[in-house]
Amino acid sequence: MVKFHPDMHMLTEFTAGTLPLAQSACVSIHLTFCSKCRELSEAQTAVAATLFEELEPAPVSDSQLDIVMSRLDETAPLAYPRENRSQTCSTPAILQRLMAGDYSDLSWKKITSNLRISYLSTGDPYYEFALYHIKAGGVIPEHNHRGSEMTLVLEGGFSDSNGTYLAGDFLFREAGDVHAPTALADEDCICLAVLDAPLSFTRLKHKWMNPFLQLRAS
Repeated sequence: MVKFHPDMHMLTEFTAGTLPLAQSACVSIHLTFCSKCRELSEAQTAVAATLFEELEPAPVSDSQLDIVMSRLDETAPLAYPRENRSQTCSTPAILQRLMAGDYSDLSWKKITSNLRISYLSTGDPYYEFALYHIKAGGVIPEHNHRGSEMTLVLEGGFSDSNGTYLAGDFLFREAGDVHAPTALADEDCICLAVLDAPLSFTRLKHKWMNPFLQLRAS
């Protein structure tokens, strides 16, 4: 059961379409795991639709109408069908589109003996969108967050001083938060992370890497 979720403000921004693209994709993937948040988002959409219907109609020029009509058949860049959880492939559909393969097909960069990262492109120039692979029982060195970070557990799980997180759990870290995630002992952990600034390792042993931890947004 999913225990950690986006707060109501973030979920409302997602439903309204005002979240940045990469963050919106992360929340959308959380919804494939979490029926509670999915139902809340659908309820928000229904309320918004009702309020919209009650608005007084506004005149639209012929040229503006033509522009809108011409875009009706366009495919949204991150559009994907609702995932069928009974299918053999458990990877959320949006990740299948971004990866063009399986986790094993990705290019992984070794950061430490326990951590590898694969960077994916969402088309968002302000947020890094990456998969983190942590070995079973492995620890990501203690680090500080220079900016915000969304984390969504996709497989396995990890723990830190604040709790234990399993598949589908969603976390939001703000600048200044410090932690050292440790993967569960019996299974490798794969997480999705969306950042607007690089991490910064706090321990002397790993600080030398900080200049190389650049934001890779695309």
